[in-house]
Amino acid sequence: MSKTLRGRLLAAIFTVGVAGAFAAPACSETLADAIALAYDTNPNLLGQRATQRALDETYVQARAGFRPQLSFGSDAAYLQTRTPHAAGGGLIDTNGDGIPDALGRGISAVNSGSIALNLSQPLWNGGRTAAAVSATEADILSGRETLRRVESQVMLIVVQSYADVRRDQEGVRIREENVNVLKRQLEESRARAEVGEITRTDVAQSQARLAASQALLSSAIAQLGISRANYANAVGQNPADLQPEPSLAFLLPTNPDEAFAVAEKYSPLLRGQQFAEQASRARVAAARAERMPSLSVRGQYGFTGVLAPFNQGLYSREITAQAVLQVPLFTGGLNNSRIRQQVERNNVDRITIETQRRSVLQTVTQAWNQLIAARANIDSTEESVRAAEIAAEGTREEQKLGLLTTLDVLNAEQELRNDELSAVAARHDEYVAAATVLSAMGRLEAKDLIPAVTPYDPKKNFRKLRFAPGYVPWEEPVAVVDRALAFPQIPKIQDMAPEPAIGPGLSPPPTTPAIAAKK
Repeated sequence: MSKTLRGRLLAAIFTVGVAGAFAAPACSETLADAIALAYDTNPNLLGQRATQRALDETYVQARAGFRPQLSFGSDAAYLQTRTPHAAGGGLIDTNGDGIPDALGRGISAVNSGSIALNLSQPLWNGGRTAAAVSATEADILSGRETLRRVESQVMLIVVQSYADVRRDQEGVRIREENVNVLKRQLEESRARAEVGEITRTDVAQSQARLAASQALLSSAIAQLGISRANYANAVGQNPADLQPEPSLAFLLPTNPDEAFAVAEKYSPLLRGQQFAEQASRARVAAARAERMPSLSVRGQYGFTGVLAPFNQGLYSREITAQAVLQVPLFTGGLNNSRIRQQVERNNVDRITIETQRRSVLQTVTQAWNQLIAARANIDSTEESVRAAEIAAEGTREEQKLGLLTTLDVLNAEQELRNDELSAVAARHDEYVAAATVLSAMGRLEAKDLIPAVTPYDPKKNFRKLRFAPGYVPWEEPVAVVDRALAFPQIPKIQDMAPEPAIGPGLSPPPTTPAIAAKK
């Protein structure tokens, strides 16, 4: 954890612990501001983007099978032969001057050196490379859906932490107000006890209720500190004066059937699994291609000669050109086993599509029911607050007339505060449930929430790598031949169009620049 973030998290604790009752910060912050900052700085999201860029490189690696390979090689060799005298190892000429050398009795030595350039160009791989490229394309598309899913998770965490802080701030306000009311009630009880209107029992009841309320206030302050820390962790800075949550109605479906339809078509979890199935299907084709022949051309250009003493004129030049056809005949059952293995893996991915579909629909159903229940709770809790306010006011008036006791007043005040807290919680739950529905549908994305902010485009890096260094123009016809002559045919990867952006967004773009390097 960086010192800056550590300082922010500590600030989230000490601000609550020391201040107790919150004073509104000087600057205000909207949910769109928080989402925009998290979109640019959240480490989980940034890390997933880097993971996706690393995945893009597998496409270049797969296409390398269409491209030539050029290498440089050199070697130096020394050979010494010692022949026993009994085997004819007499005086021999070791320096090539025609005169036997006594130092070379039974000893001969030669040295050589060579340098060469080697070139290899595949012409047809039986569909192996084309199938590998298709598999990596599907993997990259699946990775993009994983990036969408992580983005949606980050957006949901930001929305929930934002709503949590606002809920807990309101809870602290209600608890503080309750403490102040009970303090006034205690003072009033003591004054009335002094003149004999009520007993010491009434005073003790007021004291007990005040102490309990103060304990609840301390718990509320602690919970607010936790929520502020969660907010700082998700967004990257401590919450300022958080403005009311904007409506999400422009993104919500009108009925559950619409939510199911959108989720089945655009859920990143489901779409990612569909791309994973396409990738494993392409790997089945790659395994079958291992039984096919392959054709390539190879060339070598080099020089060979005596290394010492060096004489350039004594070096011979060698040029080699080959056309190499390889036909696998028998692999001990290895290729057939790999084919069966990939077929079963594809079966797993195909079955998992249905598993993910059911999981997505279950999540949407649960979130939708939570949303409906939260909306119903809002109506009932607001009605309870209105009734409790009237009851509390009436109880105080009747107590002044001697018709009700101090305990009745304390109970009425407690019911009012509890109803107010329930109303705050209901509004919080309704908003988080709405965001959860959108996340399950695959619609809780920056392009819809903050359309004025330039979105991160994962395709940009991929387009850059398509013609990165290493690309050669003739790889295109080689790729066409490799795919066209594959048997059986390699399945084509089917991309899926994204859902169009839905306006108008939460609010205007943030006015403060991002605190970290963008993407």
